[in-house]
Amino acid sequence: MTTFKKLLLAFTVMGASVAAHAADENFASLTFGQTSDKVKKSNALDSNLNHPNADGVIGKDNTWGVRLGQQNSQGRYYATYDNVSGSHNGIKLRQENLLGSYDLFYPVGGSTKLFGGVTAGLTKLTQDSPGYSRDSDIGYAIGGQLGVLQQVSQNTSVELGYRYLRSNASTEMSVNGGNKQGSLDLTSSAQTYLSANYAF
Repeated sequence: MTTFKKLLLAFTVMGASVAAHAADENFASLTFGQTSDKVKKSNALDSNLNHPNADGVIGKDNTWGVRLGQQNSQGRYYATYDNVSGSHNGIKLRQENLLGSYDLFYPVGGSTKLFGGVTAGLTKLTQDSPGYSRDSDIGYAIGGQLGVLQQVSQNTSVELGYRYLRSNASTEMSVNGGNKQGSLDLTSSAQTYLSANYAF
């Protein structure tokens, strides 16, 4: 985690440096999408819970988020908070992301731009399954995103995007008042989303 904190600090300093030298305007966004996670189960969990499908716990579940950042004609940087939860086979998980991102723009028409960029931040994974003790863990998140941005008016735009993250957040499953049954490790998540943006 120490190495990750250094990387996150470097990412923040770089973003601040870009901010200081660009003629940017502020923007805020609301996002809605669907997230699917890849979750690795421990051998003990597989054995104790009869091989549950952990990848199906959060699988194309609705995801809501908010963003705040700055942009100019070349690109943008922004902070995102979003969350998603799902349940399957008696397992209930919630994923919360706090991310910093930077995108570059590539104009393809008068009011249309393609974008692509990198993301780094933190992911919190919470296990809150019925009959089990609640458990949560915070891990790193790193990945990227791409999509298309359509300007609607001078201050408003909409976008369609795809984001992929790698993570190492992990939770344990222990029966209430009983023994540990095993663990769940979040390895990656993929999200397709729509966003409404307002510049101010």
